[in-house]
Amino acid sequence: MPSRLWRFDEALRAHHDAATLAGVDEAGRGPLAGPVVAAAVVLPSIELKELRAVRDSKRLSAKQRDELFPLIRRKALQVAVGWAWWEEIDLHNILQASLIAMRRAVDRLRLGEAPCLVIVDGNREIPSLRYAQKALVDGDAYSQAIAAASIVAKVVRDRWMARFDARFPGYGFGQHKGYGTPEHLAALDRLGPSPIHRRSFWPVVQGGLPLTGRRAEEAAAEPRETAAGPAEPAA
Repeated sequence: MPSRLWRFDEALRAHHDAATLAGVDEAGRGPLAGPVVAAAVVLPSIELKELRAVRDSKRLSAKQRDELFPLIRRKALQVAVGWAWWEEIDLHNILQASLIAMRRAVDRLRLGEAPCLVIVDGNREIPSLRYAQKALVDGDAYSQAIAAASIVAKVVRDRWMARFDARFPGYGFGQHKGYGTPEHLAALDRLGPSPIHRRSFWPVVQGGLPLTGRRAEEAAAEPRETAAGPAEPAA
């Protein structure tokens, strides 16, 4: 029997007469540090039994997400990732930065001229998008395409934060991924903000240290992906 999430997507395709359905979700709205990462995923219109375990990334363990991540990459028709950096989060606010990352992810898809529907997790549509779209609150609980995007975004961001744990030791980014755990707050109190901390978030503002001197030089020298992130998420 087809999975509930796949059936939901199939009904959307039929209702909107869409040849292509792209699911979009983000990871990293809540952390005190690092980027917000969005993913856009286009799955085949036929159900794949290998993807029946796909569901909202928050309902999966890290091990389950890591196992599904390469499956999604192999079986999806398209996968794209978009990023919004901490400076953009501080400049625009986290909601607008999340929408920017989502638009960058969708813009990396090759959707062609066939009728297309972009379904977005949440209650906000993506501004300035050239495709038909629909915002779905808790969409990752209903749509297989959005759930797949939630897994890709979460895995890509978690791996990015783990990599930067070594570049900025002492904060524990590899463990908490930038979220405001007691250990992270204690490190902020002890070390002050790192270059990748979000200066507009209150616990960081409370730390009160401007980005100047050696830390500013380190931040400027850090290699990064382009603003939209890599064309393909890292394996």
